[in-house]
Amino acid sequence: MKIAIIQSSLSWENPTLNRNYFEEKINAIAEQVDLIVLPEMFTTGFTMNPSGVAETMQGKTVVGLQALAKAKNSAITGSLIITENNNFYNRLVFVFPSGEIQFYDKKHLFSLAGEDKVYTSGDQKLIVDYLGWKICPFVCYDLRFPVFARNVEDYDVLLYVANWPKPRINAWDILLKARSVENMCYTIGANRIGLDNNNFEYVGHSQVVDYLGNYMLEPQETEGVFIVELNKENMLETRKKFGFLNDKDTFELKAY
Repeated sequence: MKIAIIQSSLSWENPTLNRNYFEEKINAIAEQVDLIVLPEMFTTGFTMNPSGVAETMQGKTVVGLQALAKAKNSAITGSLIITENNNFYNRLVFVFPSGEIQFYDKKHLFSLAGEDKVYTSGDQKLIVDYLGWKICPFVCYDLRFPVFARNVEDYDVLLYVANWPKPRINAWDILLKARSVENMCYTIGANRIGLDNNNFEYVGHSQVVDYLGNYMLEPQETEGVFIVELNKENMLETRKKFGFLNDKDTFELKAY
């Protein structure tokens, strides 16, 4: 499976500018890829003011992603602010080339920024079946909580979209590798760059790590589209050889 990560700065609370930017970048991808990965809240930046920028699942961004996915014959994923039943969600959408959509609502809301006061938490883990791969997508702060990400579904890829700031970027690098090693899977991390309107700086470090913790794409700090091809057979052979996942503990995960 060939993936493309788009790392960029984001125009603050301006869905139109961001939609246009990512549409241009996606259309400019010359080679055929299977999955295009965008950052967290890619239409707005990480804002705690959702009322003016939230969209519905029938809004311009989702409809536009469906059209792009069909035109490029590629799945597209990233998170945006969705309003539904009088609640706001930091929702990751996974748009298939057919236009079908599956979604994951961020479970672990970033209390340090007050995200838990503004957005509604999801409670369901998502496993996407795509091209013979099982993909488990999460959003930013979820990365700090390994129990929820635990590979009990025999997934192949962990995927994190983020607005992860510079002061804690070392944790981002460490935890992405840790999730790969402990779950014996590929891990994709897609982050943003630039300054937001709260003066938080982002240095990207979008990356891809293999099932043994080796970089397939080292952390990137510039704007760009980064393409990596994943090999499922190699991963399965390594899992079979070492068998680490067979020795995992069994426990019950309870909602809080």
